[in-house]
Order: sequence, then C-alpha cells, then structure tokens
Amino acid sequence: MLAAVDGSDAPIAGARMRSTVVRDGVVIDWLGAVRAVKKLRDALEASLGIRFDEAAVAVPPGIDKATIKIFTNVIEAAGLESAEVVDEPVAAATALGIATGAVIDIGHGTTGVSILRDGIVELSADEATGGQHMSLVVAGALGIDFETAEKYKRKKANADLVFGLIRPTIEKMATIAAGVLDGQPELSIHLVGGASSLPGTAEVFAEILGRPVTQAPDPLYPTPLGTAMRRTHE
Repeated sequence: MLAAVDGSDAPIAGARMRSTVVRDGVVIDWLGAVRAVKKLRDALEASLGIRFDEAAVAVPPGIDKATIKIFTNVIEAAGLESAEVVDEPVAAATALGIATGAVIDIGHGTTGVSILRDGIVELSADEATGGQHMSLVVAGALGIDFETAEKYKRKKANADLVFGLIRPTIEKMATIAAGVLDGQPELSIHLVGGASSLPGTAEVFAEILGRPVTQAPDPLYPTPLGTAMRRTHE
C-alpha cells in the first residue's frame, strides 16, 4: 500500500495491491517487492499528475538493521529516495492522533506492539503470527490451498465459521500483546492492521488483556497513512 498526503497531512491519494513479497516481517521476494512499489507509485503519479522522488517506509518493530536495509533498498530500487523508516504501530498512532497509548498492529505475518508517551516511542516489539497464520489454519481445517483460504477468509458470509477456526490464533496474538503491555495498566489500547478486520477480534483482545480495546474504523489504512504523515510533522 502507498499513501500520499498534502502539506496539511490530509490524504490526497492511495494505491494498493495484494502481494506476498513479505513474510513474517521479512522481504522474501525482493524483485517482486520492487515491481509492486513501482506499480503503486506509477498509479499515484498518474492519479495526481505529479512525480514523487522520495518516500517513507513502514517496517515491523524490532527487526534488525540488515532487514530494515532490505526495505529501504526496495524503495530506492523503485526510483525513490528513502526519506524515513517508521515502525508500523507508530505510523498507525500518528494517523490516529495517539500521543500516549499502545498500538497493536496485526499484519500479514506479525503482531507488532508500540507504547508511546507524549509522542515518544517508549517500547516497540514484534513477533511472528499474523493474517497468513490465520489463513494457514483455515486451509488446514478445510483441506484447501493457501490462496483459496485467503479468499475464503475475506468473505463476510464465512465470518462466523472462520472466526471459530482461527480464534486460538487470535488468542495467541493477544497473548503476545499482553506480554509487551504487562505493567502498563493505564494505557489506552488501539488495534489496527488488516488482519484485525474480522468481527470479534477486538473482543478477544479485550478478553485476554483484561481491559478495553479500541479498533480503528478502517484498520487496514492507518499504518500507510501515518507513514506518509510523519515526515510532515518533523
């Protein structure tokens, strides 16, 4: 996903495409990632009638410098200067206007948690378990391949059955977050990421964490939007 904002941080354009170039927070298909970014950049440029020469990139929190370098190399190979690297939950917090609180970002391969106080990141952590793990569970339970399971999972008509199958996976994600948030009872908790879209996910997190959890209205979009916004703030 690519997002563009104007000088006032208002969204002006976005582009998205389904891709499997990243798994568990690691770029596994470098050339595929470059091609995807180029295609999305071209779509934005055609939509806006302007040319982009730099971009920020969001990464799972806690990954090593070598892995971060791969992400920035993708941006640069796509013809863009790497302007900033932002932890995914931090980017989401920026878009949601959260200065103090905890953001849980459920991505395709990982669950990331960031704790912020007065706009400063106090702690970020990330562990494998995300949307692709949900799809693997669905695929195994129904005896279908992974791609079919991905499509099956997204259909609203299948939501109740899918939720029953993947609830243990959601509970594992919530347990990851609980470990990071231990000893932080005063913080508000916000849930984002496309894999959190399934009805009932926020309720499972609230049950495991033992406190209220606020889910973003459109959980897929805060992270890319906030990635574009941060450089303007600085």
